[in-house]
Amino acid sequence: MSGETTITMTGNVVNEPELRFTPSGAAVCNFRIASTPRRFDKQRNEWTDGDPLFLGVAVWRQQAEHVAESVTKGMRVIVVGKLTQRQYDDKDGNKRSSYDIQADEVAPSLLRATAVVTKATGQQGNAQGAAQANGWNQQQPAADPWNQQNAEPPF
Repeated sequence: MSGETTITMTGNVVNEPELRFTPSGAAVCNFRIASTPRRFDKQRNEWTDGDPLFLGVAVWRQQAEHVAESVTKGMRVIVVGKLTQRQYDDKDGNKRSSYDIQADEVAPSLLRATAVVTKATGQQGNAQGAAQANGWNQQQPAADPWNQQNAEPPF
């Protein structure tokens, strides 16, 4: 969609991701990330931290369930999505703004960590059975490069 602000943010997850379901059964996972810029101060010959940026992240549907199962507080992640702004009144009646990311992708950062990626079969999650209705529970074809039964690499 044109006019949307796309953002890529790398930061640390500051709370345990919370998985909920809408009344229609759609999964949504919410968490917050913080990113603190660092710069080298030549005069003091040391690294200094800038002001941290905190953003909320919302992930939807099957990916929400994957994030809830994979991401934990303290983990460094990379989030790609659309930057959104909400306007609201606080408890004292003052106008406030909140900035969030509607995530398209969430991934672990491998800067200081390793990860083992396992392809989701679709059998996990959605209590409403939408995964089955969309064919997620079908057997993986032999030509699937993620299929662990293949002896040859896909390249």
